[in-house]
Amino acid sequence: MTTLVSMLANLSGPVVVLDLEFTAWEGSLATGWSRPGEFREIVQIGAVKLGTDLQELACFNRLVRPVRNPQLSDYFIALTGITQQRLDAEGAGYGAVLAAFMAFVGADTLAVLSNGLDGVLIAENCEMTGVPCPIPADRFINLRRPLAEALNVDITEVISSRLLGLIGLSMEHREHDALDDARAIAETVRHLLGNTRSGG
Repeated sequence: MTTLVSMLANLSGPVVVLDLEFTAWEGSLATGWSRPGEFREIVQIGAVKLGTDLQELACFNRLVRPVRNPQLSDYFIALTGITQQRLDAEGAGYGAVLAAFMAFVGADTLAVLSNGLDGVLIAENCEMTGVPCPIPADRFINLRRPLAEALNVDITEVISSRLLGLIGLSMEHREHDALDDARAIAETVRHLLGNTRSGG
């Protein structure tokens, strides 16, 4: 708990909690996306902006059309609930969605929090698509290890979609939906730091 508190203690302004969904296939996690034709292309960016009291101020939810694997795998569709039809209708190019996300983050945001190396994945997709990376690596804070310590669980158990269960809370939540998972991370942080739950 001390680690989590110390990581957030100096944040005197808004923060953004980010979650990403990216292309996947049966077994891709175990093999590290090392099989031919597999890439970690971002498909959904979900985020919430939190005020100094950690309550939600605004949210962001956009779909990205993959370039190298434009057809979603059956595994990904079953995991996330994002259908090919929805992606084709609502998705946009990575550069456009990233620019919209940066506008959402804004100049006043002190840090982007995530449960994992989402900042690395954003940079990886920038390199993959030739889009200049607009956010420095040191602006990201990976909460996975501090959350594991605060929850007193093994780090492998700190999965965004299952965090609420670890703290005995429930809320309407679609697992592996980037926005819902971002809200679950934010709710877990609020709970662990003793803040009042938000209605969002």
